[in-house]
Amino acid sequence: MRQFLYRLIVELTNGKWTSFLLRKFAQSRLSGFFVSSFARVYKINLEEAEYPLSEYKTLHHFFTRKLKKGARIIHESDSSVISPVDGVIEAFGTISKEMNMEVKGKSYSLLDMLGSEEKVSKYESGSFMIIYLSPSNYHRIHSPFSGKVTDRLTLGRKSYPVNSLGLKYGKETLSKNFRKITEFQHRFGHSALIKVGAMFVNSIEMTFEGDTVEKGEEIAYFSFGSTVILLFEKETFEIRKDLKIPSEIKMGEALGFLKETK
Repeated sequence: MRQFLYRLIVELTNGKWTSFLLRKFAQSRLSGFFVSSFARVYKINLEEAEYPLSEYKTLHHFFTRKLKKGARIIHESDSSVISPVDGVIEAFGTISKEMNMEVKGKSYSLLDMLGSEEKVSKYESGSFMIIYLSPSNYHRIHSPFSGKVTDRLTLGRKSYPVNSLGLKYGKETLSKNFRKITEFQHRFGHSALIKVGAMFVNSIEMTFEGDTVEKGEEIAYFSFGSTVILLFEKETFEIRKDLKIPSEIKMGEALGFLKETK
């Protein structure tokens, strides 16, 4: 019953007009009156923000804030894969031969997530990692490694919650939400970075349109808290052995290391 009620409430409130109105409010001058209380409630570290709090005139401006130079350190190893975002590692593991990810007791289809057999096939028995961003996090997304961008695509329409309740009670949240996918070719194979929209606010803005990208370079931002998913081909990525679920991570910290397939 609890799962049914959760889904019903989310479905009734997560439509085109509610998303539109919330986005408009966040971009309005009126929302600026809430910036200070938002920062206080979510205990945001204002020392690392690019500007003083008084210079953020709307919630959208504050949500999408940049950081001061040097606020995040990029792991220097040539083979390291860094976290593309600040957030919490919610899950990682191996992609099944049936092309599914098991997350919090639920199975998510990579075919649904990527939209075609061609896209999915290369990740059979590969690795995945899921990082959740709360509203308190820094919302900009950076490249986890250096490489070549091979494809970009946008899928899905609505967005349902991607927090712990969303993953527990939602239906196909990660594989069906509005999402923007960037595929890369790195030193040892292919990888995908999937940017999943959050409830109400589908805004995922791409800031990088080039063909080659450097590790740590900004590529996009969320307009609110959300989730990123990383996919790797089989035997091309080794996760840090000390990482736990859940665990907080900062952009630039190593998630693991790329490795050459045998």
